[in-house]
Amino acid sequence: MLIFSRARTLLIIGICVLGALLCVPNFLPDPVPGLPWRTVHLGLDLRGGSYLLMQVDMGSIERERLDSLADSARGVLLKAGLGYRYLHADPAAHRVSLQLRDPSQHDAVLAALRTIPPAVPGEFTVDDLAGGNLSLTLQAAALAQRGSEAVKQSIEIVRRRVDETGVADPQITRQGADRIVVELAGVDDPERIKQLLGKTAKMTVHLLDESALPGAPAPPGVEWLPMQDNSKQLLPVRKHVEVEGADLTDAQAGTESTTGDWVVNMAFNRLGGRRFGEMTAANVGHRFAVVLDNQILTAPVIRSAIPGGRGQISGSFDAKSATDLAVLLRAGALPAPLEVVEERTVGPELGADSIRAGAYALFSGFVLVIVFMGVFYGLFGWLANIALVVNLMLMVAILSLFEARLTLPGMAGLLLTLGMAVDANILINERIREETKNGRTPLNAMETGFKRAFATILDSNVTAFLAHVMLFVFGSGPVKGFALTITIGIVTTLFTATVLARLMMVKWYASRRPQLLPV
Repeated sequence: MLIFSRARTLLIIGICVLGALLCVPNFLPDPVPGLPWRTVHLGLDLRGGSYLLMQVDMGSIERERLDSLADSARGVLLKAGLGYRYLHADPAAHRVSLQLRDPSQHDAVLAALRTIPPAVPGEFTVDDLAGGNLSLTLQAAALAQRGSEAVKQSIEIVRRRVDETGVADPQITRQGADRIVVELAGVDDPERIKQLLGKTAKMTVHLLDESALPGAPAPPGVEWLPMQDNSKQLLPVRKHVEVEGADLTDAQAGTESTTGDWVVNMAFNRLGGRRFGEMTAANVGHRFAVVLDNQILTAPVIRSAIPGGRGQISGSFDAKSATDLAVLLRAGALPAPLEVVEERTVGPELGADSIRAGAYALFSGFVLVIVFMGVFYGLFGWLANIALVVNLMLMVAILSLFEARLTLPGMAGLLLTLGMAVDANILINERIREETKNGRTPLNAMETGFKRAFATILDSNVTAFLAHVMLFVFGSGPVKGFALTITIGIVTTLFTATVLARLMMVKWYASRRPQLLPV
């Protein structure tokens, strides 16, 4: 227990020096060449910023899938030359229903509907209803799976949108079955971020139905949609999508060379470019619409074919709105709308007060612990204090290495870890004191004290470690931050209390060879 080889001693010292180097960047304003530059990031409650709790609209996912199934059913029946009536989506019953025009075609219609490919295995069933009706009914398990995938996809797209705005180190996590937590520390324009995240940004290109009469009901396969800059102006848009926003490869804000107006320049992939070129070539002289979230951005007349997969969106844009639209298009469309359920904004002044209060608490607790150890255990108490300083330094070093986020609960975890570390040193010193009172020699008392205290220290720290790992796994938000610092602190405590403190005691004993221990 008290034998330290040169290699072992150098390894312990090397760990301490490395920890000191990893801590340095947290106290310097600018990076230093040659120094590993990783720092602890301050959380929302310390730095200030915005907290958003957003909910995915699961109902829209089902409605969109039902509309897609209805469109697919219409397509396969028309292709097979089979008649039908009253084909419509029924979200309340989770199905698409239709009525047979000719009952003798029942089996043929049933067979045609079963050729529709499901998005996931077992997504829907084709059923017979009363009165010669048929239905495609979505299954609950498939809906749940589709919803879960939509949440994962939404998290990725939200992350892309936030990254495009330049926000450093955003925290985007899932909460429950259909919610997303977005924490943006240091954000100075939360309204703009909220607007960017709240838009679905589903862009599609459609042809207009020029035969529709203003004010009349929309013909089958057509819907009236408003212009984005004038909601009272409605245009008849065919529901069939000619080109999807998913085929976009790039979108950049710019100005039109002749007028100087702000526009958004788009570039499609090969498939989207081919579809866009074919659509414009076949509809010269007709109008098409660029639709974003059920609003028409622009509806120009096709003057000539537009090959090459490039297009331009014009409208009532300024620099900010054009840039925001380009960000949305580059990041991709959300699979479903996001609704802000909860919003909190923490000002930087409040964050500074929190840092100050947390620092005072940490400093005060640290000073009290050091005084207690020095007064009650003499020299060995001061050696334990050195180990405590190194313990705190190693905790900050590990947090810096992984660029962890420090919150107020995390600062509480640092203070609690110092208390736990003191417990370990108290156990060791009390054991050594008891062995000294029992008449053992100084070297024997140190050996026995460390040996008997080690088992107790290890048991208590392992149980605490497991408890806080469970807190980290099953907790969320502040609980995770608290559990993380405690978990790291337990590892550093075992090193400093049972290895570093022992090394310092052994080196002191080897240099002094005292007849009595200073306990």
